[in-house]
Amino acid sequence: MAAPGQAAGGEALEKCSLESILEALKLLLSPGGSDSGSLQITKHDLLLVTLNSNLSTLEDKLLKDPHWRKLKFLRDEIANKAEWPQNSVDVTWSFSSQALLLLLCLKETMIHLAADFSPGKPNLRTPEAAPALSPDTLSISQQKTVQSALQFVVTLGVCPYLMPGVGVPLRCRTEFGAVVQDVVCLDVSPHATRRLYSSCKVLLNVAHHTSLGSLIFCRHFGDLAAGLCQLGFCPTKRKPLNPEEEVLTEEERTLSREALRDILDQVYQPLAVRELLILQGGPPQACTDEKTQVRYRAPAWLRRLCGQLLSERLMRPSGVQAVVRGILEGAGAGAAGGSDGEAAAADWKKCDLIAKILASCPQQCLSPEDYYRDICPQILDLFHFQDKLTARQFQRVATTTFITMSRERPQLASKYLLQPVLAPLHRCLNTAEIPESDMVPGIILVTEEELTRCIEDVFKVYVVGNEPVTVLVDSLLPVLGVLFSLYCFTKQSVSHIRSLCQEILLWILGKLERRKAIASLKGFAGLDKSVSSLHSLCQFRAAAQGGIMVTIKEAICDEDEDEALYQKVSSEQCQVEHLGDLLAHCQECGLAGDFFIFCLKELTHVAVENEAELKTKPFSSKSLLELEQHQTLVEGQEQKLLVLQLLAALCERMSEQIFTNITQVVDFVAATLQRACASLAHQAESTVESQTLSMSMGLVAVMLGGAVQLKSSDFAILKQLLPLLEKVSKVYPDPVIQELAVDLRITISTHGAFSTEAVSVAAQSTLNKKDPQGKMEEQQQTSHESYSDDSHLKQQQSPEKSKQTGLKSNAPLIPQEVRGPRTITNQKSGSVTTDQLQEVLLSAYDPQIPTRAAALRTLSRWIEQRETKALEMQEKLLKIFLENLEHEDAFVYLSAIQGVALLSDAYPEKILLGLLAQYDSDKNKHTPETRMKVGEVLMRIVKALGDMVSKYREPLIHTFLRGARDPDSVHRASSLSNLGELCQRLDFLLGSVVHEVTACLIAVAKTDHEVQVRRAAVHVIVLLLRGLSQKATEVLKDVLKDLYHLLKHVVCLESDNVAKLHAQLALEELDEIMRNFLFPPQKLEKKIVVLP
Repeated sequence: MAAPGQAAGGEALEKCSLESILEALKLLLSPGGSDSGSLQITKHDLLLVTLNSNLSTLEDKLLKDPHWRKLKFLRDEIANKAEWPQNSVDVTWSFSSQALLLLLCLKETMIHLAADFSPGKPNLRTPEAAPALSPDTLSISQQKTVQSALQFVVTLGVCPYLMPGVGVPLRCRTEFGAVVQDVVCLDVSPHATRRLYSSCKVLLNVAHHTSLGSLIFCRHFGDLAAGLCQLGFCPTKRKPLNPEEEVLTEEERTLSREALRDILDQVYQPLAVRELLILQGGPPQACTDEKTQVRYRAPAWLRRLCGQLLSERLMRPSGVQAVVRGILEGAGAGAAGGSDGEAAAADWKKCDLIAKILASCPQQCLSPEDYYRDICPQILDLFHFQDKLTARQFQRVATTTFITMSRERPQLASKYLLQPVLAPLHRCLNTAEIPESDMVPGIILVTEEELTRCIEDVFKVYVVGNEPVTVLVDSLLPVLGVLFSLYCFTKQSVSHIRSLCQEILLWILGKLERRKAIASLKGFAGLDKSVSSLHSLCQFRAAAQGGIMVTIKEAICDEDEDEALYQKVSSEQCQVEHLGDLLAHCQECGLAGDFFIFCLKELTHVAVENEAELKTKPFSSKSLLELEQHQTLVEGQEQKLLVLQLLAALCERMSEQIFTNITQVVDFVAATLQRACASLAHQAESTVESQTLSMSMGLVAVMLGGAVQLKSSDFAILKQLLPLLEKVSKVYPDPVIQELAVDLRITISTHGAFSTEAVSVAAQSTLNKKDPQGKMEEQQQTSHESYSDDSHLKQQQSPEKSKQTGLKSNAPLIPQEVRGPRTITNQKSGSVTTDQLQEVLLSAYDPQIPTRAAALRTLSRWIEQRETKALEMQEKLLKIFLENLEHEDAFVYLSAIQGVALLSDAYPEKILLGLLAQYDSDKNKHTPETRMKVGEVLMRIVKALGDMVSKYREPLIHTFLRGARDPDSVHRASSLSNLGELCQRLDFLLGSVVHEVTACLIAVAKTDHEVQVRRAAVHVIVLLLRGLSQKATEVLKDVLKDLYHLLKHVVCLESDNVAKLHAQLALEELDEIMRNFLFPPQKLEKKIVVLP
């Protein structure tokens, strides 16, 4: 728009000050301009009287006061150059005109003051001095005066002339607005549209000054934009016949349209979006005209215009952020929202509204693809705000928009949203083509920031959004292998993205179809090589900022092949363990149970493998076809070993709730029966297979016995077992199993109407309840719990045996000869008969490992319970335990260790010295493994004796000191370790032996050739200092200096890093002890002594 009064008179402008103009504005706006003594005067009349009075007072002041003469000259000069009508019968317009003229005077004065200002040179001696303030700067009180003037101008000169539905009506704002609406006279000259045009034109002119423009746009942008919309875009009813009848020319309408677009580009974009949304309106406004009782709604042309302008705001750079801020901040969110931001963050409806706006392609956009290409990068940027409150709101909007776009236009969302988000993971897939420029070993393929941002964005979209849209799920499937590898890497150390990776994997596994989820788990475990995984040349590495990056692996030298093979094997083992940890969280949904059943079915192939297939000719005499066949066989063997390893990990980590429905239980039993039949067909029957078969059939008996409320549909599922049970009843050699299989078939076929006694016995035995004769079998559960005390036993258990705890049965239904020793385990003291004792003693020599281990555990418990019959045969029991110490199975020798320790606790004088002699014997008499096991027994005895160990101090210490000189390095290290544990418990009882111990440790740490032994010697010092703590200064006072010198020698001269670490830990312990000794802590206590 053209600006009136671009230049003013020289002399008047030069001498006119800001203070006089602002004083004139105050006078014009003063409220006390009339005598309102009459009670009958109305608010309308009072307003008109006040406006007239203020205008008259201002004119008198300008004419009579010599100090205001310069202001009068300036105002008259600007008024003469103005092209808009200033006088009218309507006093409201005359008042608005005078206020506009004074604002123009203020603007021109401020411009000239700023132009003439030349700040002096800064004083270098006082750098802290503030720079000189520009003379056109308004104070706080002056800004309030200008704001009041602007409010009057907008209220009297803009809002009354807006059409119904354009902007917020005055009546809906304040009571004063309703009064103004009534006093404005629209019938007199100038025309209402001309008044509106003049007001908007002058306000835009004033807004050219930066300070005044900020005051106008911050508070009155919406009214000014509404006026320009009406002036530039409101359709005319008819074309005037002659130019005199035309209120606005086409040129003026064009200028109004241009001015609207200029101010929209100029102001803060969220403010523009908010005001356009208010102008556009939605449902009919709640404000009602008191006279006509008509609800006004924005006219159609204004709604279309605002929609177009909003689309233009959206298509601008950072337009998405402006739209989001405009809606959320207008609702009380964001930085301007204060405490209402939390309420806005929780309002999903607003997020859905914004998502629908962003997902809808505007009409002026050429194509949806062009729109998505421009908008999607801005949507992704919404995920990455640092401010917590803003980030939470924007991320919710971004997540909702992401999901809405994926649902409405999946192809475009996949191309412009999902591909950029998942690009870092796709870059390191085994199917990706890595450029030759990136093939340099050690080069960073995916940076720490990229990978962290990728994982966080995926978490926000998938887990937080929690909408299993098809395109989202399908896009994540190819990179699941990389995600799982990343998850396994994060489990090796502390990482902030570990929980994110775990939640993403659990979410996708829960949302996938069960068939696809099982296929993904097969890929994780390495059973399906077709599933995409991490590229063979890529590896994860810890980054500088605590994150993870992807780099190219270093080339493997020939010397490092063994190390690389070890790393590969250990990595695969860790992946299987981490997969078990992951599945431990998937038990409730049934995925863990289905995958376990799948592994059991795969195990059937292991049971029927033919070892003769691998016995082929040497490589030199093989043809190419034979080599390929051999490679296939080797890969098959690897798969089978992997299945066994996977089952072992699952059995270790799954709880008894792994099966969530009867279908899974039936599938489990069916897989067990199939494997048993396959083993029988290949003459591969074993005790483990027999026990597993008995247990699974007992599980079916439990279900049929009433533990589960079965429906007719459940019996339809159970009928799947009928062919397998029939086959077992025909081919299995054990008649008890055959009879039980037949009875189970009958019970299932009759839907439980007929059940034999064998089914009831099997069910009761499996549930550890009373059998038909009333005998208790709770001892089986106790025996099972005693097995779980040793972690080594858990590692040695077969998958099927470990799985017994996952089937809600505490003991399997096994043959009588295996159950024999266990049937009296929990009997009261004195109730063991001679026959029972003889039976258990015979079972201790049984070739079957479970039977032998159970017998040894039973004997140990009897010794612990001080059973008279057992204690009378202590020598024979000791012989049995010592013989079983040499057994290679962990079940057996751990049970024997426990038994010897309990027996030594009862008769230490008779047994301890013999054990010391055996531990100190020549390696030709006993194997090194047996001596190590005896050492473990001795340590258990020391712990059990407690303070009574002082009685056997001399033989124990001398035995371990002699062991420190043994030719076997392993035995030397074991002796030193045992010596450290013993010294920890002796405390002050070390006595003079401390000199011998110190001399031994010094000699070993300085002269022994084996690094393992030197480590053990230094570790003894650590244990000694840690056990004695503050008592070390008294117990070790004669040798403390020698130990200190030894530790310093190890730290300075030892080549082994582990020994150095132990020495450093010992020095830290010694430092803490000496500090507390020299500077004891202050105790704020008072001693009160009672005198006699």
